Amino acid sequence: MLGHLGINVPDLDAAKAYYDALLPLLGYEPFFAADDEFSYRPAEGRPGTYLFFYPTAEERGYSRHATGLQHLAFRLPTRAAVEKVYQHVTDLGATIVHEPRDFPEYPPPYYATFWLDPFGFMLEAVCHRDL
Repeated sequence: MLGHLGINVPDLDAAKAYYDALLPLLGYEPFFAADDEFSYRPAEGRPGTYLFFYPTAEERGYSRHATGLQHLAFRLPTRAAVEKVYQHVTDLGATIVHEPRDFPEYPPPYYATFWLDPFGFMLEAVCHRDL
């Protein structure tokens, strides 16, 4: 199991505002914040990977098609939770890569939605249950 992931972003304040609203929907809670980083952990003491955000030190474009981070997937307990995340990011005007649906090309059950965060990172909310 991964202990934590570190993600560089070009605007730390904008990232914190975005992820403070999104990550509780994905089962995360704030861990700590400082002037030069902030982080989240799985909520309610659940085991899982922590997320740390840092300011970008080198300006360059990001592409999920280049070497490096392709996307982050967050497992949710219900399809309704996936739909709730989809509604949240749609209300924010996010670029939707895939609306919520079953993905038969992956081992079933696989119900997911994909979108881009404000910095172009692709995120996924997925449920591995039929109900």
